Amino acid sequence: MPTSSASDASTESAASKPAASGGVQSLERAFDLLERMADAGGEVGLSELSASSGLPLPTIHRLMRTLVATGYVRQQPNRRYSLGPRLIRLGESASRLLGTWARPYLARLVEETGETANMALLDGDEIVYVAQVPSKHSMRMFTEVGRRVLPHSTGVGKALLADTPADEVRALLARTGMPAATEKTITTPEGFLAALEDVRRTGYAVDDNEQEIGVRCLAVSVPESPTAAAISISGPAGRVTEAATDKIVPILQQVAAELSVVLASTNGS
Repeated sequence: MPTSSASDASTESAASKPAASGGVQSLERAFDLLERMADAGGEVGLSELSASSGLPLPTIHRLMRTLVATGYVRQQPNRRYSLGPRLIRLGESASRLLGTWARPYLARLVEETGETANMALLDGDEIVYVAQVPSKHSMRMFTEVGRRVLPHSTGVGKALLADTPADEVRALLARTGMPAATEKTITTPEGFLAALEDVRRTGYAVDDNEQEIGVRCLAVSVPESPTAAAISISGPAGRVTEAATDKIVPILQQVAAELSVVLASTNGS
């Protein structure tokens, strides 16, 4: 019969002991590894995880073995590890719930601005819309919830990437390409990085006929959201004018700040 060494036993005991937060340390470590995998693009090696987390390889190997057995991580033929398929269902459910929490705030945006309000997340290299409340105008914008678009041609994409390091933005754009949705779409990394600088300077992002001719969108990120999120309003360029922008942006920023508080309290509960 195989026996466990004293060092194995002490490692197991340390992994399952209560964490400083009052939770279970092994659970905290497992979720931390999943988030580090997501930050690394979804696929990593054990040595990379050890270097970034500071955990010893045996501990990481044991945690990853458990995550593989439960389907939350998959081991690739090259022996690297990738995020597993069971996370998809969790992510889809969480996105729907996030959209549900956001809807009252988007409804306020519609009431106060008159334009369609949206909420979007950065999922990998793409923008995904998770909630929308339509304008009451007969001429209004509509984006299907669940729709995925590339970041470079959207206001929410600019808002979400504004604080991302330039080299990471360039790498993302290299992966996605920068196809022109309209003649006004930004199609060079330099142009997009300049637009991100504008977002940091002004505190909001603009899609000026870049995704669809005749449509302007204004967007801001949701500060301290547990996952990168942005809200926006979109409407005909004839209504979302420069003068309207001056009135709408403070409303967007206020609603984003209030939504941030709700998401943070939900995240911590």
